[in-house]
Amino acid sequence: MQSGMNPWSSNQTIDVDRLFAEFGIGPIGEVARRLPEVPPFMRRGVVVGHRDYQLVVDAIRNRTPFHVLTGFMPSGLPHLGHLMVMKEVVWHVQQGGNGYVAIADREAHAVRGISWEKCREFGREYLKALFALGFEGTTYYQSKNERLKDLAFEASTKVNFSELAAIYGFGPETSLSHAMSVVTQVADILFPQLDAGPAPTVVPVGLDQDPHIRLTRDVAYKLRMFTVEDRGDHISVRSKNAPAEALEAVCRAFPGSKKYAGHVDVRGLPPARVENAVREIEIAHGGFGFYLPSSTYHIFMPGLQGGKMSSSVPESLFGFYESDRSVKKKVMAALTGGRMTLEEQRRLGGEPDRCSVYLLNLFHMLEDDVELADLRRRCESGELTCGQCKKETLERVQAFLVDLRDKMDAVEHLAEEVERWN
Repeated sequence: MQSGMNPWSSNQTIDVDRLFAEFGIGPIGEVARRLPEVPPFMRRGVVVGHRDYQLVVDAIRNRTPFHVLTGFMPSGLPHLGHLMVMKEVVWHVQQGGNGYVAIADREAHAVRGISWEKCREFGREYLKALFALGFEGTTYYQSKNERLKDLAFEASTKVNFSELAAIYGFGPETSLSHAMSVVTQVADILFPQLDAGPAPTVVPVGLDQDPHIRLTRDVAYKLRMFTVEDRGDHISVRSKNAPAEALEAVCRAFPGSKKYAGHVDVRGLPPARVENAVREIEIAHGGFGFYLPSSTYHIFMPGLQGGKMSSSVPESLFGFYESDRSVKKKVMAALTGGRMTLEEQRRLGGEPDRCSVYLLNLFHMLEDDVELADLRRRCESGELTCGQCKKETLERVQAFLVDLRDKMDAVEHLAEEVERWN
């Protein structure tokens, strides 16, 4: 099936409704309501969809192990557009998750032709920002993680070129290194379970990254020795490629179960208990026991000039170390949802949902929901002019950047230590 998306493109529009319908992404609302604390990015409609996120919600509620992973391709310096996924990862770590961040230098080198030296330079800046925002956990460069490379090789045994062509539109001109970088990303997503043990794993991504999630879930499934199927009156543990002794161990683990050619039927036990026991048997016999990774999907903040935020359009965003003068110029020149004249603005009010300045506050600059609601009210009533709103927003942006830069400078040594992996 053609995905219709190129995850490496910086020029694309995302049809959210089509993606949900065609690829089985579920709306986040009902699942998020079960969280002990619903974070701002879910309350405000920034994170809109998920796959199997209920597994992670259960882990948060029950205080059981789970992992959170993301990766950053170091093809340039980090900027406003990277902030949301960084916040999502940090929040999940604060909820008890084991945090993992990959610097996808193999991907940047293969897809964008970035030199290894530049990959390290840019990667260091991403890590500084993450640590400054409060990230704690495991960080690594793809090129330096030998266990990751071994896992990528194992994953590649379950992927063929026709799949890559169907998912990504790869053709005869696609380099082998590009294909290898895709398989390395699959390994990134599964690596936390290899490193810290099988557990639900959430990968926060933009909707354009869904092809990677679908491929990884498929590979994780293919790497399992068994499937555990609830048949209503019994649970069927079916061998996919398990050694005979592993199937025998499943039978022994459940007294009263019946062993057939290629499967064992178990009665009178809850599916989760059977699933957990089978996973342990699989690992004991050399398997991985992977959970299929979960994912959350956020919409993209539009650029400051409207349209897509992209590093190829400098006016659409600002970097974390950008000069105060440049940041001020971009915020004060941002596209708003204001009316044509001041008189019209006073009479009709502004349109915050069409305003990049309001959305900058919604995504990042106003943590307090009450303050955000007041900003919206003042805009829609005509009480607040666009010029005044920009000035207020600029003050928040400047305070945010001063604080972030101070923290980034303070954690620079942590970012440098990551380069010494292995």
